[in-house]
Amino acid sequence: MIRALTGFSTRRPWRVIVVWAVLGIFVTLMGQALVFRVTHTDSAGFLPPEYDAAAALRVAREEFGAEPDADTVTVLVARRDGRPLEDADRKRVEAVARELSATRLEMPWTEEQIRGISEDYSQVPRVALVTTAPDGSFALLGARLRGNSTDPGTQSVYRVFHDRAEQEFGAEGLRTGFTGGLADVVDRADAEETTQIVAGLLVVGLIVLVNVLVFRSVMAAFIPLFAVSVVGGTAVGTVVGAALLTGFELDPGTPGMISTVLIGIGVDYFLFLLFRFREELRRRPEEHHRVVAADVAGRVGTAVTSAALTIVAAFATLGVATFGQFRVLGPSVAVSVLVMLVASLTLMPALLAVTGRRMFWPSRILSKTGRTGPAARTGELVARRPLLVLVASVALLGALAAGAAGVRMDFGTGGTPHDTAAAATAREIAGALPAGVSDPTTVYVTAGDGRTLDPAGLDVLRRALSGVAGVGEVAAPVLDTDRDAARLDAYLTVDSQSQRARDLVAGPVRQAVREATPPGTTAHVGGTAAVFADVATAVDRDLRTVFPVAAALIALILVVLLRSLAAPVVLMLSVGLCFAATFGASALVFQHIGGEPGVNFVLPLVLFLFVVALGTDYNILISDRLREEMAHGGAARAAVARAVRHTAPAIATAGVVLAASFGSLAVNADASTRQMGFATALGILLSSFVLSLLLVPAAAALLGRGMWWPVRGARGRKDGTRPAGGRDAGPRTPYDGEELPLSRPLPDYPRKLNRT
Repeated sequence: MIRALTGFSTRRPWRVIVVWAVLGIFVTLMGQALVFRVTHTDSAGFLPPEYDAAAALRVAREEFGAEPDADTVTVLVARRDGRPLEDADRKRVEAVARELSATRLEMPWTEEQIRGISEDYSQVPRVALVTTAPDGSFALLGARLRGNSTDPGTQSVYRVFHDRAEQEFGAEGLRTGFTGGLADVVDRADAEETTQIVAGLLVVGLIVLVNVLVFRSVMAAFIPLFAVSVVGGTAVGTVVGAALLTGFELDPGTPGMISTVLIGIGVDYFLFLLFRFREELRRRPEEHHRVVAADVAGRVGTAVTSAALTIVAAFATLGVATFGQFRVLGPSVAVSVLVMLVASLTLMPALLAVTGRRMFWPSRILSKTGRTGPAARTGELVARRPLLVLVASVALLGALAAGAAGVRMDFGTGGTPHDTAAAATAREIAGALPAGVSDPTTVYVTAGDGRTLDPAGLDVLRRALSGVAGVGEVAAPVLDTDRDAARLDAYLTVDSQSQRARDLVAGPVRQAVREATPPGTTAHVGGTAAVFADVATAVDRDLRTVFPVAAALIALILVVLLRSLAAPVVLMLSVGLCFAATFGASALVFQHIGGEPGVNFVLPLVLFLFVVALGTDYNILISDRLREEMAHGGAARAAVARAVRHTAPAIATAGVVLAASFGSLAVNADASTRQMGFATALGILLSSFVLSLLLVPAAAALLGRGMWWPVRGARGRKDGTRPAGGRDAGPRTPYDGEELPLSRPLPDYPRKLNRT
């Protein structure tokens, strides 16, 4: 199947390239137009229905008409001279609020929008007076806008509303401030826009620079990046289309995560092909480049397929998670990697077949023989001193893993940078009102058996909530039209996104609600703090489920792929140690040294999947080459040296590129994204440089052909030929049947042996 795809792609390369170009551009554009129809930002919507915050959200929607895609903006209105608002000022505030609620925000169509597909963002905002500061220094309005807060179209609506409100109140001699919800998101996006652009350009520049330095070719630097960009857009569009067809809702961060993953993985796979293509062109200068491309694509395609399927299987295990963001992220990444795998077996071989030796122009690297370099010296070191290399690698990873001692989970959202206008407005509000006034914790009470609720009957519950330390004020109950449901807003004295708020809601607040709920009624606690308290519980349960399932599935795949029991044990132990080292280093940097509350709650799960899956990626590549070199016959250590020599450049370059792709997230102002970027980049570097180039080859040198126990397919015959059913072995190496010399460097083996 693999050779059929790669063979067709190299025989009909232009057809494959045209199909990918047309299909890729179309799917990419459709995905960009529809992506915000399948994403939503409400974390409570991702919780299983049995959780309290999810039940509260359900009551809010069914009984009080809460819109799932509504964003609330808190508008502060005050006098310009700083004096308290007078009765005339309050009347002007209410009049302007009514005018804003009656004025439609018209949004013109842009060139990026597709009529009939793209959403029309024009709407009428709902603006109402919420409260007035006790000292009369300002009034607070609540403005509800419809749309996904991460959608640039919705953000444009907010900017239009912001400017109109500022102008209307300014005409009355009043100043305004905006915070909460959409205002926080827009201010954060504006604050990070330059940083994100610079980080993106730096990543692209680094990928190009690395490829130029390695291949000394312009085409080899830009073609992989261009191809991967097309495939990445196609993958995101495919995920969006699948979500539309199945009714799945995606987290807003999923498309960005897919793009980051695929840029790194795609460039990695292309680099594996390029390095082997260059090696075979050097070895077979007389053969047509399409024949070489077909052979290389078929051989490397097998390893790439194995590696990609491992990633797919690892992320597919997230389908058993209870938290919806995990449950959707897993299949999304899995589908995207499958798209990249198809491109690796079709588009990339086609590009090699079309460009041929011109891929490496203007470099003369094809005419040069291989020289002894860092890769050869690394292979020689591992082959000569495998025990020393193994012990040093384990010691390094173990020392980093020790940083996990005393680690804490942080369920914060990252917050808003403190220098934004939204943050300044929030601080001004907090100086006169409870910190949670713009984001209350809400208790929903519903009556059963056709009963109706009496506001007076809810006084006991209201007093119980007011008596909880940390609750500043509880608003009067609000009943729905049928009077069978009520809403009580409790304003906490702490930030609703803080750990203190989550502890407060999960403990004393819910305890008070359980004890004071009127007989015959049911109460649920909702709001940001309640949602994240339940998310913490769901994630903790998912960690205990997904970790063993993913590990078992990856181990099973390795057994099938490597046809061995010993090798999968070595690989799984190594990637497990790498995960512990990466997690420990992250805790050390961010919690113990950086002083942050802890590591983000999603980091262990995402890091486990990325480090284990992508680390296994590189391990499969080196293992495939180790098996092949050992199949030539001769000393196992000599085979290890050759395998490291030929795979080290590809793995090292791919590791740097993938780490740079994830590392771009480390400059994000959001704490959780920053931690994820740093940790994943570090894990990739450890996987590529420590695991795949040192630890695993050292273990192979010590175990010899016992690495492939109980299958003996890697054992060569004494005459230099391979076992029955194996590939042609070719002549024996100078070290067949003898120990690796300890005092002289490894010779440059016959180039005809450098096959994969």
